[in-house]
Amino acid sequence: MKNIEKEIFTQKLNNLYTQVLQELASIGIDMRNKDAVGDIDIKISTRSTKRYGCCKQENPDKQYKVVEKLGRRKSIRYEKFKTHHIEISKWVLDLNDEIIKNTIIHELIHCIPFCNNHGEEFKKYANYINKKLGYNIKARGNKKEDYEKSNLTYMENENYSYKIICEGCGQVIYRKRLNTKLLKRYRCGKCGGKLKLLEENHQGIKKEL
Repeated sequence: MKNIEKEIFTQKLNNLYTQVLQELASIGIDMRNKDAVGDIDIKISTRSTKRYGCCKQENPDKQYKVVEKLGRRKSIRYEKFKTHHIEISKWVLDLNDEIIKNTIIHELIHCIPFCNNHGEEFKKYANYINKKLGYNIKARGNKKEDYEKSNLTYMENENYSYKIICEGCGQVIYRKRLNTKLLKRYRCGKCGGKLKLLEENHQGIKKEL
């Protein structure tokens, strides 16, 4: 990323981040309260072309330590951290502002205690914010849909081995590796339809499995 482009994108990200903090504060979620959520910084990531963003956490709060027994072993996790580093993928900044802010909020929720994953606490905050502010925060985004909403041309990822298609609505899912449980246990997230697996060989000929 060139210096001029980086400056423009960084300024854009910072402006939208400020807007998001103000919006969340207006519904009672104060992400500037360091005692409640810790220190947060945000920056652009140029490494990933797939994920929207990530939240890297440091300095766990030992008061929020949880020890679980797994047979003879013990598992330790922390439900609150004092430092959070949010990264937003560069390609996301080409999308419209609402989708960018939606992504920022998603990562900010992970900074809230007990919201490290996409469990019930994460869903509770996401649903509350969606209802109050009109966002569409989910555990996973849809890159193709977000490109279309932003009036951008979506280029399908060619680096895949398997193509999964919904027999109901025709939604296409790409995977590098085959997870056989996907077809047996899951249905289409859009319509609930049955999933069909297609394998595409090196000559581009599709074979039904």
